[in-house]
Amino acid sequence: MLLWINGPFGGGKTQTAYELHRRLPGSVVCDPEHAGFGLHRMMPAGLRGDFQDLPAWRQGVYEVLDLVLRRHEGTVIAPMTLVDAGYFEEIIGRLRENGHEVGHFALLAERETVLRRLTERGWARGLKRESFAVAKLNHCLEALADARFAEHIRTDRLTVPQVAETVAASAGLSLGPNTYGRYRHRLRRIRVGLSHIRFD
Repeated sequence: MLLWINGPFGGGKTQTAYELHRRLPGSVVCDPEHAGFGLHRMMPAGLRGDFQDLPAWRQGVYEVLDLVLRRHEGTVIAPMTLVDAGYFEEIIGRLRENGHEVGHFALLAERETVLRRLTERGWARGLKRESFAVAKLNHCLEALADARFAEHIRTDRLTVPQVAETVAASAGLSLGPNTYGRYRHRLRRIRVGLSHIRFD
């Protein structure tokens, strides 16, 4: 099974994906963002736009996920903002057409909640560091509210473990016990966040 964790930038996708991974033995995180930044690194800075607009990204993500789903026995987890309906069908629609079981979850929250999370994620530079995410926020929230992007999970009042548990329950998966206390969860969130900071 593929669990695609969708949502606005700063919506908690990556943290939820790694919480699922921690508590789902045999699972693997396949982050489509890595393919996009790899394509960006191949291009001069002036030619870099939204990598999702590159057919190579969409085809590559589809092919890699198709391969992993066919050959890996555990759950595959993909955290990625995807709000273009056509691109959604190119990747998720095609995977479903090829017989793969795909659980799609859009993590939604009030704009103020997402902005607060982006501020925390931006560390010392705050929202300045997250300018791309802020610019896309309204569009993401409006697009993802559409029924085609269900299942929707409201995360304003949920912790990351609770969001992961909601996803797993809906997908019919049993998570391992949550043995982390608040302090250990906080450290893990910081570690996951630091591992996804880009310097290019």
